[in-house]
Parts: sequence; C-alpha cells; structure tokens
Amino acid sequence: MEFREVVRRRRMVRNYAETPVDPAVLQRVLDHATRAPSAGFSQGWAFVVLDTPEDVRRFWTTASDDVDDPDPWLAGMMRAPVVIVPCSNRSAYLDRYAAPDKAGTRRRNGSPAGDPWNVPYWHMDAAMASLLILQTAVDEGLGACFFGLPPHREIELREELWLPDDVDPIGAITLGHRAQDTGNRGSPRTRQRRPVEDVTHRGRWGGRWPSLEASVEG
Repeated sequence: MEFREVVRRRRMVRNYAETPVDPAVLQRVLDHATRAPSAGFSQGWAFVVLDTPEDVRRFWTTASDDVDDPDPWLAGMMRAPVVIVPCSNRSAYLDRYAAPDKAGTRRRNGSPAGDPWNVPYWHMDAAMASLLILQTAVDEGLGACFFGLPPHREIELREELWLPDDVDPIGAITLGHRAQDTGNRGSPRTRQRRPVEDVTHRGRWGGRWPSLEASVEG
C-alpha cells in the first residue's frame, strides 16, 4: 500500500471481529513503533502487550466499570484481540541528557535536575511511536484505536500491569480485524476535518496559506 493511502485510510476503529492477529504481524507493528524518533535517541518508550483473551479481559476489567454490561462502544472495543499500552519514561531522558555529549543542552538555571525541556518529549516520543502502530495497522489490513485511560483507574492499572514508578502509561491501543461498523464512528461522524489552509500559517501566525484551488488557478 502506498504511504499516502496509509495516511488517508487511517481511522480510529472501535468495532472489531474476534479473529486473532497473526503474531508475525504484531511483531512488525511493534518493530515499526521502535523506529519512531526520540529526543537524543533516548528511546524512553515501552509497550505492554496484552494478546491473550485472559490478559485482554484483565485489562478491560481494570480499566472499565461496565465490562459485564457494556455499551456499544465498549462492546466493540472489548472484542479486539490485542491491547497495547504504550508507556513513557522520563528517567530515560534525564539519564540521556546527563551524558557528556549532551552537556551543552542542559539548562543551568530554571528547570530542576538539569531538565533541558520545556515540553515533555518522553510523552511526545511515545505518542509518535503510537502513531506508527496505528499506521502499521492500516498497512497490514487491520484496525486500531488509540484512547485515553481513565484517571481514576490509573493506580489499579499500574498495579495490574506491574508498571515501575518511573514508567507512565500514555493511553492504550486496541488492535484487530475491523468488524462491520454499527454507525458509531466517533467524532468524525459529526465533525468535519479542518482543511489545510485553516490550520496552516505562512511566515507568521495569521499568515495565509493558499488553498489548493487558489494555487491551481494562480
């Protein structure tokens, strides 16, 4: 599949068949995730993979109050045979930027512990790895959905997944074969995708980016 088709076809899939995912495909999905960029090549991500019915059920029992009486969204999601929990690790970035070759990037004042970042790149890099999982799923003919974890369930989830204190789950990804849609397609069903010219600023904020039609006419 051409890359442009992978990008255009990517959707958050919320309704799955119970067909298992080929282990070789799952391995490729994870391998591609590790090809994501990371600040200083810190690679502070990790992935907890739940790929047995028992582990998947354990995840949903911990993450949801309604596994015994699910609504259509939850029922469709629970049928996914694989759940991946991408995690970030701030400590890996602190350790990497404490290395001699990164000495010039450390702040001397302001941030604690020599933290050189004004944004949490450990989360951003784990998110980029997650996007590669979503894109690889499309390329492999599968469906996937990234979703947030309920804050009030975080402690229980951390314990259930045996997460170390310095590892943070940034969300979860369902992965599997897409089932026939039931009509619940999430927000894109009621919201239009914003065109490029509405979200792109040329040269400065507010600078107009020409629409494709205008570029062709010009």
